[in-house]
Amino acid sequence: MKLTCLSKGEGFHFPPCHMLNFCGLRILLDCPLDLSALTVFSPVPAGFTASRCKGRNNSQTFDSLGLEVGSDKRLKMEKPLDANSLIFAEPWYKSVKNLHLWNWCSIDVILISRPMGILALPFLTRMTGFSAKIYVTEVSARFGQFMMEDLVSMHAELRQFYGPEESNFPSWLRQEALEMLPSELREIILGKDGEELGSWMPLYSAADVKDCMLKVQTLKYAEEACYNGTLVIKALSSGVEFGGCNWILSGPKGNVGYISCSSFNSAHAMNFDFHSLQGTRILIYSDFSSVRITPNVEDDNSSSKPSVNDSLFLGYVEQAECFLNSDENSEEKEKLVFISACAIECVKDGGSVLIPVSQFGTLLQLLEQLIASLESSAMGVPIYIISSVAEELLAFLNIIPEWLCKQRQEKLFAGEPLFVHANLIKQKRLHVVPAIYSHKLLMNWQEPCIVFAPHWSLRLGPVVHLLRRWCGDSKSLLILEDVLNPELALLPFKPIAMRVLQCAFPSGIELPKVQPLLKILQPKIVLFPEDLRSQISFSSANSFTTSYYTEGKTLRVPCQKDNIELKIATDLASQFHWKKLKEGDINISRLKGELFLENAKHHLLLQNEQEDSSKRRPLLHWGSPDMGRLLTALSKLGINATLERVKSNTESQSTCILHVQDPHRALIQVGATSTVITAANENVANLIFEAIDSIMDGI
Repeated sequence: MKLTCLSKGEGFHFPPCHMLNFCGLRILLDCPLDLSALTVFSPVPAGFTASRCKGRNNSQTFDSLGLEVGSDKRLKMEKPLDANSLIFAEPWYKSVKNLHLWNWCSIDVILISRPMGILALPFLTRMTGFSAKIYVTEVSARFGQFMMEDLVSMHAELRQFYGPEESNFPSWLRQEALEMLPSELREIILGKDGEELGSWMPLYSAADVKDCMLKVQTLKYAEEACYNGTLVIKALSSGVEFGGCNWILSGPKGNVGYISCSSFNSAHAMNFDFHSLQGTRILIYSDFSSVRITPNVEDDNSSSKPSVNDSLFLGYVEQAECFLNSDENSEEKEKLVFISACAIECVKDGGSVLIPVSQFGTLLQLLEQLIASLESSAMGVPIYIISSVAEELLAFLNIIPEWLCKQRQEKLFAGEPLFVHANLIKQKRLHVVPAIYSHKLLMNWQEPCIVFAPHWSLRLGPVVHLLRRWCGDSKSLLILEDVLNPELALLPFKPIAMRVLQCAFPSGIELPKVQPLLKILQPKIVLFPEDLRSQISFSSANSFTTSYYTEGKTLRVPCQKDNIELKIATDLASQFHWKKLKEGDINISRLKGELFLENAKHHLLLQNEQEDSSKRRPLLHWGSPDMGRLLTALSKLGINATLERVKSNTESQSTCILHVQDPHRALIQVGATSTVITAANENVANLIFEAIDSIMDGI
């Protein structure tokens, strides 16, 4: 088995991506987009025409950067990065940096762990020769489709503004243009090593998205799917997002578990089903959410190596499970309460609140907290959700109770709505509109207000227009969720007077919970990120061995099993006639049947025509016959033979020849690799074969 980490990702919006070779199959784990790279582009400028913006992409742009035009020498000092430094052009989109180096035609299976991991998939499915089978949970597929359709819709505004490209290769990607960009923007485009230029592609179309979804096979949690009879695939809830999952892959030589970003105690999605991962032989740990967290976690070596049958270990497991299932949402709840308080204070001052849409689950929780705060303050502030897919997405949330956490499901049984938005829409306190210029919004627009709108990169969608409207209002509030580079994201809107509140919500397994989790799962081998090696150390007393993988490098893992299980039909097994071998304590039987692979298991079925194996003479012998024993066996059968040893010039060993004169002439040649019987009489040949069979193992 081989694992190649193509990308470790970056936060919630850009999950990791791996290539796994298992059971002779090439498996791609997630196919995300790095939408944070959109910050190198300028949003639709206010008060500019497309022709003026195109002019800025030529020599005028180079002058504004403080660089010598027409010279290969870079000035020692760059001008400070400002809004004019950004790229004024229709954006391209950045996929996983190493994925373009692989032959997509050689990919057999693609597994999507959550909606964010599907956004780059249309880039692959539209390629000629693509034939991989794609597996994703039903909810992740639907949410991923919503996100891709919304992305295409938002991008259409930029395409309409800038018009068609003059060529298939934009001018900003040319070497001379890249060299004149500020170093911060150039690093985002090229990467630290300059290897990411090939990751940029023009966005797919709505037709590409539709064609992509037609090639997807959806799964429910714990539902098994078999690929090519060799690989059994099962999705397990991860708890971090609607439809998010981890994977178990089972093949003829064992199984592999894959843990992506997971949450033990979710307030919206079904909790992390870690029990189903118990007993997997190899476990790939791919939750990088703790990379930016610095505390070091030491392994607890106070107890001896655990045993599954050890009562002390079982007690440890119970304590560990209580620890894992402890409420990890207290920090998230505190942040939601604080954000709501800031929003209410802002509205009281006469300002509006702008919340770029990021995590769906967090958005719904924040909406519930805002409603509770508004009701307690006796305020009637309108709330808007502006998105081309918002209405359909919110309606979809009402029909997926089996994918939600236990608390949400209990609301359904109590006759309550799963989420608060259903009642708010009926009461006309929440207005859901497809676009900022829609008639419904223009007729109902009031300020101050609270608005949820895409996109969190601050380069696409309604959020750009609303941010331009309120950026000069010191009473208004912008709430950013875990933006990697807020300074660069807000650059086009400076000087900005509105208040900005940035917060990051936990979206993965906390470091102190990694050790207890692995001790409960009891894998044989754990593949762990090298980036987390300095933050958590494993003891040699653990029941598992640990190997560390690095981005861009291939990690080889030894073969899992030395043997393969075979299922034999009962009617075939009943016809076995066992023969004990002369050397070794082994019983062996010859049979005739059909061998095939199904659901990652080998099966042997009885053929229609079957002869009695007890009457069949051996077809295969192994080893070399002992000449003395062979002469004795022939003598007992009434055959007289003489031995002649012949040395060969080409062979290192001599050849033995037995000459048979009575009862009929025959010749037995015993070489290093074979024994040849030559006889004119069939009865004599059968007697000689019987003699050889009596002194050698055969079947």
